[in-house]
Amino acid sequence: MTFNSIIQFFTPKDKIFYSLFEEVAINVAEMGKLMKEVVAEPDFDKRAVIIKKVEDLEHHNDNLTHQIFIELGKNFITPFDREDIHYLATSLDDICDYIYASSKKINLYKINTNDIGMQKMADIIVLGADAIKTAVLELRNMKNMRNITDAIVKVNSFENQADDLFDLSIEKLFDTETDIKTLIKKREIYQIMEIVTDKFEDAANVIETIVVKYA
Repeated sequence: MTFNSIIQFFTPKDKIFYSLFEEVAINVAEMGKLMKEVVAEPDFDKRAVIIKKVEDLEHHNDNLTHQIFIELGKNFITPFDREDIHYLATSLDDICDYIYASSKKINLYKINTNDIGMQKMADIIVLGADAIKTAVLELRNMKNMRNITDAIVKVNSFENQADDLFDLSIEKLFDTETDIKTLIKKREIYQIMEIVTDKFEDAANVIETIVVKYA
């Protein structure tokens, strides 16, 4: 191994990791917006077109996550702890997986999305995805710590709102839905959408850990 090769091996690939995480975060925000479009679109066929966009972004994110893990294996020195890189990549990937899962099941189950609880949950997902994007994009230099901490606080608040909304929506669902099959289908979709907000919180917790260690 040449001297230059050794130097390259020990040089942290900050730009690579930050660029990959930033692209994933942008995907997360875009998928959040598409999730809202899925819920707002009553036409099954038009909804399917939007869901295909969600699927494409989810697959792209899988590739980005895989690339992060490859870079993690190739590089001895990383911009922050290897465990934190792994946890952040995994939690962001989980967000995308569950957004896609909830979008897909809406059409799979042929659910009427004219449902105030589902629409409000989609609104929370958009806000949470944007907050995660803000926090991740600030990791590259950590100069605007207030932006990161504010985003983390927002994510925690959104997760709490989603918990309350889930409880109220399930209560209303059992009070008003007379078709047992529809009840089961809607309950599952509510659960998956609520899990999306849990995954937002998981990602925010990792980001908070990174900030505490390196800010």
